Amino acid sequence: MTAGAVGFLTGKTLAKFDNVSVTELEEGTTPTDPPPNPDPDSGIPAPADGDLYVAANGSASNPGTLDKPTTLAAAITRIAPGKTIYMRGGTYSFDSTITIERGNNGTSSARKNLVAYANEKPVLDFSAQAFASTNRGIQLYGHYWVIKGLEIKGAGDNGLYIGGNYNRIDQVEAHHNRDTGIQIGRYASSAQFDEWPSYNLVINSYSHDNYDPDNGEDADGFAAKLTVGPGNVFDGCIAAYNVDDGWDLYTKSDTGPIGAVTIRNSIAHHNGQTSDGTSTTDSDGNGFKLGGEKIGVNHIVENSIAFQNKKHGFTYNSNPGSIQMKNNTSWANGQSNFAFDVGTHIFTNNLSFQGGASDKTSGTDVSSTNVWWKNKKSENAKGLLASAEDFVSLTPTLTRNSDGSPNLGNFLKLASGSDLIGSGTPSGTNIGAR
Repeated sequence: MTAGAVGFLTGKTLAKFDNVSVTELEEGTTPTDPPPNPDPDSGIPAPADGDLYVAANGSASNPGTLDKPTTLAAAITRIAPGKTIYMRGGTYSFDSTITIERGNNGTSSARKNLVAYANEKPVLDFSAQAFASTNRGIQLYGHYWVIKGLEIKGAGDNGLYIGGNYNRIDQVEAHHNRDTGIQIGRYASSAQFDEWPSYNLVINSYSHDNYDPDNGEDADGFAAKLTVGPGNVFDGCIAAYNVDDGWDLYTKSDTGPIGAVTIRNSIAHHNGQTSDGTSTTDSDGNGFKLGGEKIGVNHIVENSIAFQNKKHGFTYNSNPGSIQMKNNTSWANGQSNFAFDVGTHIFTNNLSFQGGASDKTSGTDVSSTNVWWKNKKSENAKGLLASAEDFVSLTPTLTRNSDGSPNLGNFLKLASGSDLIGSGTPSGTNIGAR
């Protein structure tokens, strides 16, 4: 990931936007060319029987050893369950999709691994692709894979598309793709519900600046929409500056309900235009979009934060089900911080402050532990009120720890002495995500 301050053009949106610095505490390195052999005392993984090595200057005819690396496409077809493909640092330029085909599987006890080598940063650049729905970066249709530490950019459609089951996506950065950065969906239009992707985990990943050039209303940070099965989880992820939404869990009547999705410990900010101010009149700008076309799905969102998105922070988006919203914080979004107009949603320990419009909260206010923003003021059934003094800081800061997880410093952290500390349910639980 490229570190540094990201500026936002305030005049383009309804919300007040600040500069947010997004950095990693540890940066990957790019190796020399050709790549050197590792120092035995460096802690870098030593070659293991059956592991394969890939480099930007590798050849498909090479055996995939450290000194004779192969290509990514070749390694994917040759790797055995329980073994690892190590990608050396550097830029890999592609003009076609890399596909892990259906049937190319690991097992629950012996996954197939595609990971960055040591602390190096492999950058997969698909910018040579034309803009088209068939031009994804990586398509993962197999089961029981781990993809870790890659940067994927410039794809003609999704950066990473997941159509298999039981996969783990860890510390992947997807940016400047021409549709959603990381999306979960069925591998083929013929796939029935029991074949829809299920039980995938996307953890500590970062998706930003994705933009579809035809209308600017499709490219989200993360999506699990239209055709996904049960058990998919996003944990510790960041979606920022995507032209449409941070997360999109859209459903359509054509395909019916999807499996319930869990989002936790995640952050959506400044969605609705890219970091250079690009947007269209069709760009939605929700932080977390949790439905579509009045189809009920009982998603779970907990310990997550939405701030300074163009439209809503968290929205049911016509999902009339029972979404579980627990210990989330939403601040300074362009319209409602929480927009749940209809449904039997379950709200516990959520915190809203300084939204552009009043919250809409159809459902159950569990033990009156939610602090809403309505009529330009704080509101709670028990009289708990939020003010600027309840927070250590309202100045956005955001870094990524060495494991890719978000680090907000003191931003939106409850200040010592705040009556929101310990006032949630169960007793002693804080209100909000921090």
